[in-house]
Amino acid sequence: MKQFWRILMVLLMLTMIVAASYWSKHKSGSELCGDVVVEIANADSSTFVTPAGVKAQLAKLGINTVGLPMRDINTDKIELALERSEYIEHAECTKCPGGRLLVRATQIVPVLRVFDGDRSYYINRTGKQVEATAAYHADVPVVEGHFTSKFPATRILPLVSTIDHDKELREIVSMYMLGDSNNIYLVPRVNGHIVNVGNLDNLDGKMDKLKLFYHKVLPTVGWMKYDTISLKWDYRVVATRRDKSKKVAQDFNETYDEPTPDLATMSIDSTRHDIKQAN
Repeated sequence: MKQFWRILMVLLMLTMIVAASYWSKHKSGSELCGDVVVEIANADSSTFVTPAGVKAQLAKLGINTVGLPMRDINTDKIELALERSEYIEHAECTKCPGGRLLVRATQIVPVLRVFDGDRSYYINRTGKQVEATAAYHADVPVVEGHFTSKFPATRILPLVSTIDHDKELREIVSMYMLGDSNNIYLVPRVNGHIVNVGNLDNLDGKMDKLKLFYHKVLPTVGWMKYDTISLKWDYRVVATRRDKSKKVAQDFNETYDEPTPDLATMSIDSTRHDIKQAN
């Protein structure tokens, strides 16, 4: 008998929960939308999106929800419409009690600014683009070059990330330039030379060679000695002299007991951390 009453009580509680849920949904559906509240999830990351801007975008798209029954508001449609905006990465739309519609938008987070001829735009990590205008500014790395669907700007993000995670190189590198997929350049903040990284293979090894070159060679010959430093070859840094008609010998060997090498082409053995003249 006790078991019977327990089962009956559970059934009654379930019935009440279902009835309350149904009543709540019915009431919510009949309510009219009285207000649209917009929140920017990452308001501190940049200044591309404002609540007023989101409302203006909805109005521009012909999405007017105030005064409509809540049940007639298609939140999925609103989310998809906002995410088509170049300024918004993600949008969530939620119906709240009291006839309130909450729109939570995540604005685009730029990771790179591209200068391509007369055009300038920002991209996020997925490649979404937003045109650069005087009204919006983000302090991100800069690259100059022409990108295509076969080689989009996102392809150089591993190089940008490698530089960004190296304190020494981050302070040296000013911007990036794209010649083609096999000739990608670093531009130092100090005028004097550019660095040809080559392609995007073995970036860690290439950066180790570059830092070794900076530590071993440039303190001796100066930043103006070469116009191009190339990292395209394995175990070798090839530096092109600015004045190719002259060969100025510079001794960079710490023991000072070996013949002075020609610094035009160098090979680096990163495992032993020394620099030798290339054959």
